[in-house]
Amino acid sequence: MPNLKVVDMAGREVGEIALSDKIFAAEVNGAVLHSYVRAYLLNQRQGTQSALTRSEVSGGGRKPWRQKGTGRARQGSRRAPQFTHGGIVFAPKPRSYRVTINKKVKRIALYSALSSKVADGDMIVVDKIVSEDYKTKTMANMLAAVGAKKKALVVLDEADKMTLKSFANIPNVKTASYNTLNAFDIINCDSFIVTRGAVEKIEEVYA
Repeated sequence: MPNLKVVDMAGREVGEIALSDKIFAAEVNGAVLHSYVRAYLLNQRQGTQSALTRSEVSGGGRKPWRQKGTGRARQGSRRAPQFTHGGIVFAPKPRSYRVTINKKVKRIALYSALSSKVADGDMIVVDKIVSEDYKTKTMANMLAAVGAKKKALVVLDEADKMTLKSFANIPNVKTASYNTLNAFDIINCDSFIVTRGAVEKIEEVYA
């Protein structure tokens, strides 16, 4: 059972927390993580890209020049792909890129992502993260005090509007609730910062 120190918002150690082996010390499954990340990124695509084929471009009804005798290659339409303003060969059309993965794979990917952060020493447990005012500086100072790296994911146990707003203007910092976690956001951050209450709720929800 891995143990991590708990710090306050000033970076001072205030205790220790024992983490669940099932969630935070699982075997990191690279293949499952790859499948999950691929599906996650594909599902972010809107699939609205569209272009016109030669049959959809307006104009081009008349043959540009006669078939023989000009010395030029034979052409049937000004809207052929080789001409300016012609149609697009194999033009992209709106389609869905959606990929579905089952709940078991999602759960294994989440365990793998959380365990990798603990193993790499990139998980920071903070006793409590609160803001008494809409102050970006307060949260920026907290991140510096706890040793957060360039890209951070902050997981809260309570969706406090004031705290969320205080984080909003800090570059490369993303906030999440314990029940909206996903493996992509976890492995995509350099520092995984989570409150003690969120750790307890993660173990309660995902165990």
